[in-house]
Amino acid sequence: QVQLVESGGDLVQPGGSLTLSCAASGSTFSITEMGWYRQAPGKQRELVASIRTSGTTNYADSVKGRFAISRPNAKQIVLQTNSLKPEDTAVYYCHAERVWLGTRSEYWGQGTQVTVSS
Repeated sequence: QVQLVESGGDLVQPGGSLTLSCAASGSTFSITEMGWYRQAPGKQRELVASIRTSGTTNYADSVKGRFAISRPNAKQIVLQTNSLKPEDTAVYYCHAERVWLGTRSEYWGQGTQVTVSS
């Protein structure tokens, strides 16, 4: 099992920045990928950014050039968000994929609210 805890969500003005962090605990040794998803009211959950253990990153087109994902250590990922827009308002969820003995499992955090508004 993997437990994920997010932090860093807040109310910020358009053009501002936030740093979101996700801390993983439990069976983190077999995590293959971690990332951030978001869900705005009335919309489906969507991928924001992900990073594999190899270091390969993937970003949604809507955040390319504004957001950056990093993995300072095996148990943490950080999402640096810059030039925030009102449409970035959503609950941001940390996600982890784990592969162990041929079985793939997914884990989610409880989410952290990001609100971009003047």
